[in-house]
Amino acid sequence: MSEPRVLVFAYHDVGYECLAALLERHVQVIGLFTHADDPGERIWFKSVAELARTHAIPIYTPDNVNTPEWIERIRALRPDLIFSFYYRHLISERVLDFAPLGSYNMHGSLLPKYRGRAPINWAVLHGETETGASLHVMTKRADAGDIVDQEPVSIGPEETARDVFVKVTAAARRVLERQIDNLLRGAAPRRVQDETAATYFGGRGPEDGRIDWRLDARAICNLVRAVTHPYPGAFTELDGRRFYIWKARPASASGRPGEIIRTSPLTVAAGGGSTEVAEWQWHGDPAPHGDDTHGLRPRMAFAVYAAPAQESAQR
Repeated sequence: MSEPRVLVFAYHDVGYECLAALLERHVQVIGLFTHADDPGERIWFKSVAELARTHAIPIYTPDNVNTPEWIERIRALRPDLIFSFYYRHLISERVLDFAPLGSYNMHGSLLPKYRGRAPINWAVLHGETETGASLHVMTKRADAGDIVDQEPVSIGPEETARDVFVKVTAAARRVLERQIDNLLRGAAPRRVQDETAATYFGGRGPEDGRIDWRLDARAICNLVRAVTHPYPGAFTELDGRRFYIWKARPASASGRPGEIIRTSPLTVAAGGGSTEVAEWQWHGDPAPHGDDTHGLRPRMAFAVYAAPAQESAQR
């Protein structure tokens, strides 16, 4: 029997590591669908396209893989098995059905929790102590297919989303390595997701980093951890100027939400407790600051902002 023809849709570090695992296993990868890098996005992750190029794998970067033209082109590739590793677009059922051995996605959470976009950032923002990587069957509904395998990773109280992403990436590769032989034989284990435990969160943009000082200090620090470098950052405003907080920890001092209690260390009152700021930056400054408070004084107050309810749904 000939080696299965594997078509990969991938991007980001998870895409890179999972494609690397397939190549080390000498899987026959017949093509890579990926994304052209956005010049407006900070590219801090490895290039899956470069990895494919070094192995002479054909690379495709369509804006939409679900057009009639691309559906026919994918059909002509005759994939036996399809993988999606952090590919950012939904793939239509017509494409998924081309693969007789199945179509599988690697997701950065312990499904059924945190379906949807930016699962690691959401998990850190919510103060979770654990997340992980889940390999699952792709279906019409995003992240809802049967689970093949999972591996949990811990989230420490001071770890950032970037820290957790590194651990989830390693876990994703281990999950794939455990299951690749089963997948190539069409004999992967499957278990149905518990819909009663499912949660779904949408994508996040830079404006979602705005701080609501009426929240308790731990929630504010979780937001900082979730969107700090290399993400756009948590921010607030003072006299119309945007002020980014890159690193913070909860403290016990109290005051009006948003009020600067002291400047050494910079401590800002929250709805419960306070936030001790270790690294911050005015918008437009070339680099973050630590101890130098640049004119900030006690009793000054950052703008109080009421964050909208988070988009979350049971599915």
